[in-house]
Amino acid sequence: MSRTARQSPVPGEPVPPAAARDIVPEPVVTTTAERYVMGGSRAARLAIKEGDLFLYTNEVGQASGTPDSVLGLYCRDTRFLSRYELRLANRAPVLLASGADRGYLATIELTNLEARSADGRAVPQATLHVRCTRYLADGLFETVRVRNHHRQEVEVFLDVHFDADFADLFEVRGLRRRRRGLRLPPRYRDGVLTLSYLGLDGVLLATKVHFVDRPESMRNGRARYRLRLPPGGRVTLRWAVTVHEGEEAPAAPAAPSPTAHDFTARLAALRRDHERWHDGATEFFTDNEDVNAVLRRGQQDLRVLSAVVDGERVPLAGVPWFVAPFGREMAFVGLETLLLDLRWARAAAAFLAGRQGRRDNAFREEEPGKIMHELRRGELARLRVVPHTPYYGSVDATPLWLLLVAEVAMWSGDLDWFAAMQPHVEAALAWIDRYGDRDGDGFVEYERRSRVGLRNQGWRDAADAVAHADGSLAEGPIALAETQGYVYYAWRRLAALYGETGDVERAEELATRAAALKRRFNEAFWMPEEGYYAMALDGQKRQVRTVCSTIGHALWSRIVAEERVAAVVERLMAPDMFSGWGVRTVSRDAATYNPVSFYNGSVWPFDTAVTANAMKKHGFVNESNRLAWALVEAARQHEYARLPEMYCGFTREELHRPVGFPMACSPDANAAAAFFLVLQSMLGIYAQADANVVYVHNPALPRWLGEVTVSNLRIGRTTMRLRFRREGGQTALAVLDKQGPGRIVVVE
Repeated sequence: MSRTARQSPVPGEPVPPAAARDIVPEPVVTTTAERYVMGGSRAARLAIKEGDLFLYTNEVGQASGTPDSVLGLYCRDTRFLSRYELRLANRAPVLLASGADRGYLATIELTNLEARSADGRAVPQATLHVRCTRYLADGLFETVRVRNHHRQEVEVFLDVHFDADFADLFEVRGLRRRRRGLRLPPRYRDGVLTLSYLGLDGVLLATKVHFVDRPESMRNGRARYRLRLPPGGRVTLRWAVTVHEGEEAPAAPAAPSPTAHDFTARLAALRRDHERWHDGATEFFTDNEDVNAVLRRGQQDLRVLSAVVDGERVPLAGVPWFVAPFGREMAFVGLETLLLDLRWARAAAAFLAGRQGRRDNAFREEEPGKIMHELRRGELARLRVVPHTPYYGSVDATPLWLLLVAEVAMWSGDLDWFAAMQPHVEAALAWIDRYGDRDGDGFVEYERRSRVGLRNQGWRDAADAVAHADGSLAEGPIALAETQGYVYYAWRRLAALYGETGDVERAEELATRAAALKRRFNEAFWMPEEGYYAMALDGQKRQVRTVCSTIGHALWSRIVAEERVAAVVERLMAPDMFSGWGVRTVSRDAATYNPVSFYNGSVWPFDTAVTANAMKKHGFVNESNRLAWALVEAARQHEYARLPEMYCGFTREELHRPVGFPMACSPDANAAAAFFLVLQSMLGIYAQADANVVYVHNPALPRWLGEVTVSNLRIGRTTMRLRFRREGGQTALAVLDKQGPGRIVVVE
């Protein structure tokens, strides 16, 4: 047993059941980087997702099932297929092309190597064409079409290998277990292959492969088809994979296997469902096709990344590592997409309110009023080996959630909704005072309480992410600069909202506290010799003087003193911070700088988008537009015009395209939402729907964007269509249509 496992339980922690004590948890609880680093990640290039299911394969569309592989079919933090491989004439096929631009559907084009047919005749290379079309709905639906382009008849075997290790995602990411549950022998009956696992928690998991076109034989999970194809002949094979949790027996009666008609009908229904969702959102059209592509991709990825959890369609953080609800990420997605679709913000606010902390539990770092960090639903969470049921180790999810609630109320004008949320709001405000500021110095800090918790608990949550200028790690409790900004911003927006509801006393109290926090922040965090703010204050109230990007978040919150805004903007745009593709997480001159790291020099699109929005708020239009164009060009260099979670921080002049980060999530919800926040800042659209006012504050389109049309924009009870056009260096607004009582007020 490891030293960590031998430690006495932290007061308030549950003692894991005996079965769970055979698991060594260190890789889960040390650093974010360790949780990401996986062999073979660069080879895993094809991902599709729908609901709780996602399939992550290599570019050939296959998963090898080798011990170090991260590939497979996953659902709710469990891998239900670890091996998924096709062989043609006993050889691996050759990739011609593959793609998954729709997010829930992938197409793979393959051909054959030179081989021998079943009767011993030669089959020349590149004479068989294989097209695999797969999508995810309530299972994985695969259609394989094989065509013979040889001038002779061909008889070959097509084999498909299925296996399931039922690994928990934490295992896939590096957690070591001494003991696992029981894998049951494969079972094939009536055209259904069943792979099963009885977990240490007593839950039975099963993967079922339903063959519409039954194979000739089945052996140890290998389905074998004998294909006889005349010249020009074709054959179509179909199967569906469904996942099951909690069945009494692996051979328990199941719903009828899908038919060939079901494959077409379910795909059509899935397409309609996506289209209906998009129809409820704001529509954007610009005269720059690169911008249009980024916006389309972002909107599609948000829908693909979402899942209905307990009745709420919420965005999950990213494929493959974070297909789970995250408090901070949900809040940021909601704040980034206010202009696009208020449903994201509203659902996130409600979902997180439903999981707000109720008790003091050190193992989960739960406290009354606190907003969750991460929810996991796999075997290790059920065994309470990991604290993610949910885990609350986030210092900033609570103030960001408060800000989100305020913005939903402002953009929707639904004060009844806010009234229903008010008990949760008051509990979150109380958490800031009682638990967020434990030492009473007026700043919100964090310090790990759980032995299996995160050392750092801001959005830069790797163990090495908060370091002094000499490279030494800061010790807690740690007060992050951006967290103080989030608290300030939330207090200020809630003060305005309470004023609208008539609670003048509460409004004045929050406004007064926000002003006092701003004064304290500017006294404690400012570094005169750097002309910039410190990353944080450590446990001894010393400044953590590493120059970092999160001061852009402080700028976004308006906690930065007005006379220092210009200096902060200049520093963020300096060559050591601005890579040409976005803002680096730390300065290139920092002791901890590493362009191939999570938070010590990489570029995160959502981080850059927040900074761009902040600069526009303060009137730095040119700087904001430079960051916006950097994101557009970065997206153009990525597949499907998709911004990934992050990319490396190399300077643009050194490498003329952004360098991908091997373990970055793609698609990623925060990155998908990022450009909508940038566009909102360009157009200057803000809302006070309860007063039926839509503000357009200093709209400013850049040179590379001549016109933007915004249709189906819903703010409160008003729906409108607006056109922004750049004319002679100025941006003009035209109201093309407006239905409802809202007034549009242009503010220069």
